[in-house]
Amino acid sequence: MKPARALARLLLALTGLALAGEMLAAGGNPVSGVSVVTALKDANELAASRTDLRVLRVEGASMLPYFGPGAVIVVKTLAPEKLRAGMVVVYTNRFNETIAHRLIGSTAAGWTASGYNNSAADSTPVTAENLVGVVYATFHSDALPATPMMLASVNASGTPVALAAPAR
Repeated sequence: MKPARALARLLLALTGLALAGEMLAAGGNPVSGVSVVTALKDANELAASRTDLRVLRVEGASMLPYFGPGAVIVVKTLAPEKLRAGMVVVYTNRFNETIAHRLIGSTAAGWTASGYNNSAADSTPVTAENLVGVVYATFHSDALPATPMMLASVNASGTPVALAAPAR
């Protein structure tokens, strides 16, 4: 993709984020006028530009109002020693679930993570072994459920899911 076209798509995505701000003020799920299919396509275009990026769809509401159901995140591989409190990371918990939560502190066992709306921290520490990466970009969509045909149009059925879920 030409750099000018990539920049135009990024600016459109950022415009969608500005519109999502209206929803943030109301405490709801940030949404845009973009379908989840378009969000997936744009996220995949961004991820195709670098080998250290991958795309995941978000399910769950523990990270509201920052992202929620219908969001698409681009995750960047990051060395564990570069982690800092406040970063939103994706990792695999002890139940073999892929989780997207915020780092809240470091312990001898690893990093403690929690969803913004969770009253308790996750039971699985984030370590070098289970870290997928840090959230690099978020593409908000209209949050409407996509039909199987819509998802198939962008191979979304093969897009992994990151849970923004209650602590386990």
